[in-house]
Amino acid sequence: MQDPSIGIKQTRAAAAIGALMLAFAAGQAQGAAFALQENSGSGLGNAFAGGAAAAEDASTIWSNPAGMAKLTSPQAAVAVHLITPSIKFRNDNSLPAASQPLGNGDGDAGSLNVVPNLYLSMPVNSQFSIGLGINAPFGLTTEWSGDWLGRYQAVKSDVQTINVNPAISWKVSDTFAVGAGIDWQHVKAQFTSHVNYSGALGQAALGAAAGGLIPASLVPTIASLTPGLDATSDLHASDSAWGWNAGFIWDVTPQTRIGAQYRSSIKYGASGDVRFDYPTLPALPPALAPVVGLLAGGVNGVLANGGITGNIKLPDIANASIFHRLNDQWDVMGDVQFTHWSVFKNLTFVRTTGAVLASTPENFRDTWRVSAGATYHWNDAWSFRGGLAWDETPINSTDITPRLPDGNRTWLSLGTQYRMSRNLALDAGFSYVFVNNPNSNQNAGSTAANGLINGTYNLSVTILSGQLTYTF
Repeated sequence: MQDPSIGIKQTRAAAAIGALMLAFAAGQAQGAAFALQENSGSGLGNAFAGGAAAAEDASTIWSNPAGMAKLTSPQAAVAVHLITPSIKFRNDNSLPAASQPLGNGDGDAGSLNVVPNLYLSMPVNSQFSIGLGINAPFGLTTEWSGDWLGRYQAVKSDVQTINVNPAISWKVSDTFAVGAGIDWQHVKAQFTSHVNYSGALGQAALGAAAGGLIPASLVPTIASLTPGLDATSDLHASDSAWGWNAGFIWDVTPQTRIGAQYRSSIKYGASGDVRFDYPTLPALPPALAPVVGLLAGGVNGVLANGGITGNIKLPDIANASIFHRLNDQWDVMGDVQFTHWSVFKNLTFVRTTGAVLASTPENFRDTWRVSAGATYHWNDAWSFRGGLAWDETPINSTDITPRLPDGNRTWLSLGTQYRMSRNLALDAGFSYVFVNNPNSNQNAGSTAANGLINGTYNLSVTILSGQLTYTF
C-alpha cells in the first residue's frame, strides 16, 4: 500500500506548481479596449467637435439621435476609416525571463485597421424620425513580433466590436427635439503570448523536489537540458450584450444650438477557450515525468487547453456640444466628452473548472476629451474643415501593458466636403494624432517568470476617412 504521506506531498507540490504557473501564464490575458472616435467621416475634419449639436447628416444617429429631427428627407451615409497607429518600443535595460534570451526591442506593433460605418435616417412625419446606425465603437489591434523582449506579456491583442443601433427622434417643438436608441453590441477578442516553458519546467522541478516527488539532485538536470524552450498561448472570447442611448438638441437662437447625449455602459460575460502549443521536449530522465505531467495537466488545468469565461464592462459616455453659425460662410463648434473608464478595473479570465487562468489589473481612470472646430463654406459645392482636440488616456503609468500602451493625445484634423449634386455629398478627412510617449517599468512580481519590460513607447496615429452621403 502506498504511504499516505506521499499523496499529501504530491498534492502540496502540485498546488505549489500550479500557483507558480499562473504567474507564467498571466501574460496571455492582458488587454484592454479603448473607444474609437471614428464613427463619422464628415466629423473627422472637425476632430469630431460639436458632434452632439451639428446634426449635419445621418451619422448623427451615433453622436445624438435627436439630431435626426434636423434631417427633412431620408438619408444614407456610408463611411470608411483607415486608422494606422505607430507603436514602437525603445528598450532601456529590460531584463530577460528565467532561462531565456532577452529578445529584440525593435519593430512596430501597429498596423492598418479598417473601420466602416453605415447610417440610415428617415422622417416618419413632421414630428418623428427613425434611423439605424451600424458602427464599431471600441477596438483596434496591436501585434508584436514573436521574438520581441515582451513576448511573455503580449504578442497579439485583437479586440473588435460591432454596434447595431436603431433609434428614434421626436421634434417636440420647432426649437427642441429629443432622441433615444437601443444598442446591440457584439465583442470578439483574441490575446496571444508566449509562455516561458523552460523557466516553468525549472520552477516545477523545484516544486516537485520540495514536495518529495523527485530527488533534489535532478533539478539542475532539467535546467541544463531545456534552455530557451517556449510554449505559446492563444485565448479567444466573445459575447453580445445590450445598451441604450438618449439625447436632446436645442436651438437656443436661429444661429446657435446645443446638444447632449448619454450612452450607457455595456457589460459582457464573454466565453471562449484557451489553447497552448507546447514545444518538443528533449529526452529527460524518467524521474522527471511527474514534472512534465503536472505542467501539462496541472492543478485545475493550469496549462491545459479548455474553456474560459470573463466579465468585461465597457464605459458609459456623455457628450455636450455647441454649434454656431457665424455667417453664411463660417460655422464654429465645440465638444466636451466624459468617458467613465473607471468601471474597467481588471481583465480576468476564469476556467470552466472555476480556477482563475489569469487576472490583469487595468485600473483605468475616467477621462475627458475636449475639441473645437470650424467649417468654411467656400461655395455651394465646396466646404473646408479644421479641428483640434485634446484626448486624455485612461491608462495609468503603473498598470500600462504592451497590449495597449497609450498616452494623452492631441488631434490635428483637416477635411473637405464636395457636394456633387443636390442629393450626393462626398466627405474626406485626415487626422494626425500626437501621443505623449509613456514609460514602462513592469515588475509586478513577475520579473523571474516573464522578464522585466523597461523602456519608452513611441506612439502616433494617422487617420484617413471618406464618407458618401445620399439624400433621397
